[in-house]
Amino acid sequence: MKKIVVLISGTGTNLQALIDACAAGRINARLAAVISNQASALGLERAKTAQIPTALFIRRDFADHAAMDQAIGDYIEKIGADLIVLAGYMKILSEGFVTRFAGKILNIHPSLLPKYKGLNTYQQVLDAGDSEHGASVHFVTPELDGGAVILQAKVPIFPGDDISDIEARVKTQELQIYPLVVKWFIDGRLQEIQGKAYLDGKLLPENGYADE
Repeated sequence: MKKIVVLISGTGTNLQALIDACAAGRINARLAAVISNQASALGLERAKTAQIPTALFIRRDFADHAAMDQAIGDYIEKIGADLIVLAGYMKILSEGFVTRFAGKILNIHPSLLPKYKGLNTYQQVLDAGDSEHGASVHFVTPELDGGAVILQAKVPIFPGDDISDIEARVKTQELQIYPLVVKWFIDGRLQEIQGKAYLDGKLLPENGYADE
């Protein structure tokens, strides 16, 4: 059975969706470890409840970011993970780490990439007056939120919405699409080839899979 490692920094809602999907057999893989850079991350408790091994890597314990990522990478390599899933991991991974595991790292970002990379996407979309927002699952590359998009989910923005309204809609969609993309990867249907995302051997469009 293939092994998944999940990196978190916070509450772990997307982690819980993956735990549930694996437990139900919707994803034919084992969550081999949950790694966090925050000792207080609620997601660590979710992992312990599900009897998933956990590991904590704190920045102050290492000379620099690269050394920390080297240690995390060594831990992941020792496990023999087939896939690394970023689920609210609030630290930019070093180029060395991303290159080391190229094509094996997924992230979910709360925007319709390539729009609104980085932080504060909900405020950005409100400031821009957009009529929709969403989430994007993508492969991770050294460019921040710049890897090939695999799947997106869109939600409407209504007059009078605030950040919490939009965030709640986006989160609902995230919990659906992230386990699906992880399943595609585990089942061998999803690949990254020369910086592009392919599903069932077919090149995905810039905004990811679209069911015509």
